[in-house]
Amino acid sequence: MRIEATNSRSTGFFQTALRAVLAGTVAITAAGCTHIRDHRGYLVDPALTQSVLPGIDNRLSVERSLGQPTFKSQFGQPAWYYVSLDTVAKPFTRARIEAGSIMRVSFDSAGTVADVSRGGVERAVRIEPDKHSTPTLGRDRSFFEDLFGNIGSVGALPGGTQGGGPNGGGGGTGPNGS
Repeated sequence: MRIEATNSRSTGFFQTALRAVLAGTVAITAAGCTHIRDHRGYLVDPALTQSVLPGIDNRLSVERSLGQPTFKSQFGQPAWYYVSLDTVAKPFTRARIEAGSIMRVSFDSAGTVADVSRGGVERAVRIEPDKHSTPTLGRDRSFFEDLFGNIGSVGALPGGTQGGGPNGGGGGTGPNGS
């Protein structure tokens, strides 16, 4: 009789342990499905962004009130851009933009604010890089050639020859014999 009681106790223990492990697995799996929210770029303060006025402010006053821009225009009319993005991503996926704003402050030739425009991320253009590769000079080597390519070349003379060439040097084809 005592053996049966021990078996039922151990079975109950294993069932409880199995339930705890199963509950922990479900909790970890559910935690992995949560969304990751992030803010990127400029932190918008409505009071400060509304205070920038065309014809009154200049580059220095804009920089003092708003800080450094996210980026500055490189061509054409001088402009500063303040970009604010709120992103959301599931684990192991690329973040997607949930909301955002773009503020453009353009300046005239004297450095005075000429125009302030505000818009959403719908004005931004998404650029997908081309998957093609640019051909370069040299060999196209495989992973293993890169990994094991220098084995045996330690101590070898440049040009791949051992000893005297026509000039008693390395016998290479380069300008310095390499």
